[in-house]
Amino acid sequence: MRVLVTGGSGFIGSHVVDKLRAAGHEPVIYDLRESPWHEDAETVIGEVTDVDALTLALADCDAVAHLAAVADVNDVLKDPRLAEEINSRGSAAVLEACRRVGVNRVVYASTIWVYSDTAADEVDEETLLPAPAHLYTSTKLAGELYCRSYQELYGIDYTILRFGIPYGPRAREAAVIPAFTNKAFAGEPLTLSGDGLQSRRFVYVEDLADGVALGLQDIARNRVYNLVSDENVTIKQIAELVQEFVGNTEIVYGPARPGDLGSKIVSGARAEAELGWTAATPFREGVRKYIDWRIAARERAAAAPAAA
Repeated sequence: MRVLVTGGSGFIGSHVVDKLRAAGHEPVIYDLRESPWHEDAETVIGEVTDVDALTLALADCDAVAHLAAVADVNDVLKDPRLAEEINSRGSAAVLEACRRVGVNRVVYASTIWVYSDTAADEVDEETLLPAPAHLYTSTKLAGELYCRSYQELYGIDYTILRFGIPYGPRAREAAVIPAFTNKAFAGEPLTLSGDGLQSRRFVYVEDLADGVALGLQDIARNRVYNLVSDENVTIKQIAELVQEFVGNTEIVYGPARPGDLGSKIVSGARAEAELGWTAATPFREGVRKYIDWRIAARERAAAAPAAA
């Protein structure tokens, strides 16, 4: 299957390209920049809001894995207009391009943040979602609703994947584990929002990418899945692991962050039952892998001038 991967040069998207190849598919990257991880990959440079460019890119594809988004909530707070344009209208543009060329298979990367305003502490794909308070959640939920609408109106089948919090190699520097790691490398303190006891269902990025590839199966048509770990990890635990693996840092406490997801237990039972997917990488192992990857990258960078 030939699959257009929007955001394929990015953190999760680049791993999706790897996993699609491993599964025998032919990924095509659609992004604003060439991939630093896949020099040999077929790539289309374009805006995710450009319906005409997307239409051309999708002309000989069988499906699209739509991952392009403004994913950092701090970036959303800084530029809400851009976040709405990329996340909401970008998703609409992808679906419209599919309609134009007759591609009827979309795998959409959503987020477990859609559960942030639910009253329940334990949630699954059948949990009713109230109107979201956070703009990021609103934009991602809009994409889910557009998927449902295009299926109803035009027969474009979707799979909605609500990602747990991704981490691992190639991650954005602003994400919590890279940010803590950078501070530890610099000998700076790790600042927790509030008491640091907010829990998350983190998922190692390669496990998430496996889930995207599995989402192309026929059984996943018009289904919603939570791709989450069964480990609830607090932000404080992350800081303690980084402190253990890197050293040279202390943990301090600051004010709570507005619009936080809080602590929800998100069920991944449906993905396991229907797709055979589970988060295979324990959190401690994943953090260790990420920090080892960062240390190796630092060592290569330090050795580069001597080798030149």
